[in-house]
Amino acid sequence: MEAPTDGDEWFAITELELPVAAAYEWAVLPRCGAVVLFSGTVRDHADGREDVQYLTYEAYEEQVVPVFTSIAEEVRRRWPDTGRVVLHHRIGRLELGESSVIAVVSAPHRPGAFEAARYAIDALKEAAPIWKHEVWADGADWGTDAHDLVDPSTVASADGGPSGGSS
Repeated sequence: MEAPTDGDEWFAITELELPVAAAYEWAVLPRCGAVVLFSGTVRDHADGREDVQYLTYEAYEEQVVPVFTSIAEEVRRRWPDTGRVVLHHRIGRLELGESSVIAVVSAPHRPGAFEAARYAIDALKEAAPIWKHEVWADGADWGTDAHDLVDPSTVASADGGPSGGSS
């Protein structure tokens, strides 16, 4: 998966291993003194479920990138001096320890980068049409955190408000 050669956004829904290091490096800009990278990894347990063996993610692929675009637009509305935004999610079977999702945001200062990255991953989890199927020692089922999808603009910032603070 190649980084874009122009623009400040890089979105992907893929069965390939996520390019964590490349996404971080791509987000670095001379005007940005902070890059925050969140990587969600497959763990061996879930709420009320021990011994998770692996996960399978499914998505309404045609709608994922448009949702990611809306999230990035909201990031830039709330934190106008945001540099680059990366949102990638894996689909298919993932083993323990593999990255299932990354959200990377660069900004001139660390508060804006942290807040925007936190919002980006939270909005992705709330708004993107991606579903997790868990397989554990004694069975399998869809993830326990399933919910109706929301518009990214309605996802609260880490400070609890619908709009971000200053960067």
